[in-house]
Amino acid sequence: MRKFVRPFARLFLSKSLSAILSAVILSCVVTATLFADVPPEGALAPFELPDTKEQVTTVAPSADVRLTVVCFLGTECPLVKLYSRRLCRFAKQYADQGVRFFAVNSNRQDSLADVVSFAEKYKLGFPMLKDYDNKVADQFDARRTPEVFVLDEKFVVRYRGRIDNQYTPGQTAASATSEELKQAMDQLLAGDPVATPVTKASGCIIGRVTKVSEKAVFGKVAESDITYCKQVARILQNRCVECHRTGEIGPFALDDYDEVTGWAEMVLEVIDDGRMPPWHANPEHGDFANAREMPDEEKETLRKWFAAGMPYGSAADMPETVDYPEGWRLPKEPDLVVAMGDNAFEVPADGIVDYQYFVVDPGFTEDKWVSAAEVIPGNRSVVHHSIVFVRPPDGVNMRGLGWVAAYVPGQQVAVYPEGSAQLVPAGSKLVFQQHYTPNGVAGTDTTKVGFVFADEKDITHEIFTVIGMDQEFEIPPRTPDHKVKVNFGWLPDGAMLLSASPHMHLRGKSFRMWADIDGQTKTLLDVPAYDFNWQHAYHFREPIPMSAIKRMEFEVVFDNSDANPVNPNPDEVVTWGDQTFEEMAIAFCQVSQLRERQEEPDDPNVEASEVTESTEQSDEKLLAAKKATKTKAKEPELTPEQQQYVEEQTKRLFEKFDRSKDGKISKSETPWVFRRYTFRRIDKDGDGILTRPEIEQAARRRAR
Repeated sequence: MRKFVRPFARLFLSKSLSAILSAVILSCVVTATLFADVPPEGALAPFELPDTKEQVTTVAPSADVRLTVVCFLGTECPLVKLYSRRLCRFAKQYADQGVRFFAVNSNRQDSLADVVSFAEKYKLGFPMLKDYDNKVADQFDARRTPEVFVLDEKFVVRYRGRIDNQYTPGQTAASATSEELKQAMDQLLAGDPVATPVTKASGCIIGRVTKVSEKAVFGKVAESDITYCKQVARILQNRCVECHRTGEIGPFALDDYDEVTGWAEMVLEVIDDGRMPPWHANPEHGDFANAREMPDEEKETLRKWFAAGMPYGSAADMPETVDYPEGWRLPKEPDLVVAMGDNAFEVPADGIVDYQYFVVDPGFTEDKWVSAAEVIPGNRSVVHHSIVFVRPPDGVNMRGLGWVAAYVPGQQVAVYPEGSAQLVPAGSKLVFQQHYTPNGVAGTDTTKVGFVFADEKDITHEIFTVIGMDQEFEIPPRTPDHKVKVNFGWLPDGAMLLSASPHMHLRGKSFRMWADIDGQTKTLLDVPAYDFNWQHAYHFREPIPMSAIKRMEFEVVFDNSDANPVNPNPDEVVTWGDQTFEEMAIAFCQVSQLRERQEEPDDPNVEASEVTESTEQSDEKLLAAKKATKTKAKEPELTPEQQQYVEEQTKRLFEKFDRSKDGKISKSETPWVFRRYTFRRIDKDGDGILTRPEIEQAARRRAR
């Protein structure tokens, strides 16, 4: 075992009285020693714990110490990693004012070696102590990591709770708006009472040692028919271990009994809260092939196992170990691997990193048909997600949006059915969209994408991505439920709808997509609690024929209020933008279509209903409909309200994109999504410049 406790177990189970006495004596050395001295009323007792140098450190009142800050930390908790640098800064900043810091690790799953490694990696700068048997955590009634306690010169707790409100599980605000630990120290040093003496700590539950009852000996309960080996290991293997294993994105491993018992209470909490397994689709709508839901009976099995003392059981009942593939998970070794750049990107230790874009030329001198693709991060601990898009050469009209592959924690590799592939035109470049989330330690990343190509003659179906989006919304300040409704302008006839992927940023609250199918409105996907941390692609178990869809829409809801814990600024008017402090209202829909039936409207004056109806007719009728639309009678005059809309939208577009202030908008001044999907539809003469008349004409069409 990774801790001192395992030798005690062997000694306890032996019948040797001397061995038992030896264990008791040794435990007095390595576990917390609570002094016999009677502390002042309301004060905590001093304690002794082993430190990272294998020496015993005493934490007690001292004449030259005005405040003692005790921080309960865990080596694998994501919030602890993010806050470690801040605690180090505080310890250094307040040292001259008589404030000393101590870190205490009370997790049963963290060995002393783990604690030593953590202290070295994060350069704590103050003592980190190992609390065997969580006696000190019990004395303080500490429940989570990180949780801090500020003690005065008499060892009376004057503040307990969180450090500040910047980080919560799965959420990162741009900055802290309430710094409770710093405020408590400043107020106490000034001789004032603490204004907020107690706050709720947010983070990982401390993994306490299981209390041994009359029916249990070190977690082994003879009467329980639920054991780790027989049931629990299988559940975790099927639902969790894909991400929660060494080298993957999960912050801790769940493929080892000692680790699982330490994290068991935390596992139950995130499962009961619906945070894990990560899946956000409403089960009442849609049937998805990649659903990650955990059945209620499995949740109940985990609860009963925990309540029974987490028995190990018989090793003969353990499931076979899953051999997870190392490296590429493609059907074969990739035909081509492309890195996002020659130099690694440097990710800072903390803060928010804006989206990063890397444009790479893969050197395609001929059209390529991609039958499988996979994105592999160079540093999984900091890559939140990566999306690789195709940017075709100017003048090449590639169908749909060029989404070719993506990495999202837990998402499967994009492998298309036999005979299906995605076209990448010759001369195309690749755009890597990288979202990084700092984890407390500065690092680097070089993400890469691997392709498996198919022979064009074998391709019967083309895979491409249809996009629905609104780029012209404005979210008012302090609005908790701002709705944006979007209609898909183009529905390729004869295609099959394979998947849907909603995309918003930090203010995204919910998403719902529906369609008119055979005269009835049907909800295809409902995400009542959208989570920016999980960019899911929801794959329909049975592809949906798009020929039956007459209209397809979605609605997103944004929360721009101060009740949104990750809202960058609730006082701002929020508009479209690439960065996370801006917003997007997008739905990516992957479709498959027979190569013989390919048509996409190239004129934005052709309405979606006209295209859908026309594609059911002959090609001659389709051309006639387009021609009639282009040569239709002079458009009616705009109403005053419509004219005002045109002027406002034109002004807003120039304010947003005309960086050179020359009265024109070039491609280089606009975001990649705008260039790819909107720019070419406004740029009627195709010169790569948007003029005021072109923008006004597009706004007039929308105003009507």
